Parts: sequence; structure tokens; C-alpha cells
Amino acid sequence: MRTSFNIPDEVIEEFDRVWHEQEIENRSRAVREAMLEYIESHSRLEETSGEVVALVAFDYRHHDVIRELHAVQHDYQDVILNTSHTHQGEWCLESLFCRGDAKRVRELTYRLRDFDAVRRVKAMVIRDNAE
Repeated sequence: MRTSFNIPDEVIEEFDRVWHEQEIENRSRAVREAMLEYIESHSRLEETSGEVVALVAFDYRHHDVIRELHAVQHDYQDVILNTSHTHQGEWCLESLFCRGDAKRVRELTYRLRDFDAVRRVKAMVIRDNAE
């Protein structure tokens, strides 16, 4: 199936650089692999239940969204144990160390993705009830 996407030029340039370095045969193959990784990551988060320990990391434009992000973090202080924040020019990187119900951590992750000024959100389940 053919499809099209609107992606900023700098993202395409970086993506092309990476897949060329990895000697992947073409951009379509690289996109398929990236999509599969996204599906796997999302599925793990969706399938996890019970008590978890997780790291939720995200980057964002500080001045565009800081008040709203703080409000979200206050809404989820029942699962956020600790935060770490670093400035990278106009962008900031925030790490939320979480422990609690997987559903709450999942909701927090999805809430953070709702903001246009948030570029990326990554959730890593460190420990779940299956381990």
C-alpha cells in the first residue's frame, strides 16, 4: 500500500542518515521496521497490568507548555515518585520515575502525548507483575 506523511524536513534528513548508516536497503524498509518497533512498544504498554515500575521520558518546548505539563504531573502524583529535568536550549528533557498501577502510568503517558509542544514521549516498563 502506498501512503504519504507530512514530516518536517529535518526529521526526514536524520531518518535517512540513520537508515543509510545501518545499511538498510531502502527508506520503505526502514519505515516498516520503525513502525514495527512502535507497535511492539505500544503493545507492551497496553498489555501490562498490575503494579509496575516505569520510566516515562519526554522532551518539549519549555515556554510553550510548562504550566500544562506541571498540572498533568500533579494529577498523577499518585504514581510519579521522582522527576528529573534538564534544559537543552529551547527544549527540555523530563524523566518521570513511576511506580503504581499500570493503567495510571499508561494514562499519564497518553496525556503527555496530547500536547503539540511535546515532541516525543517514551515509556519503559522496568518491572511489572509478571516478573
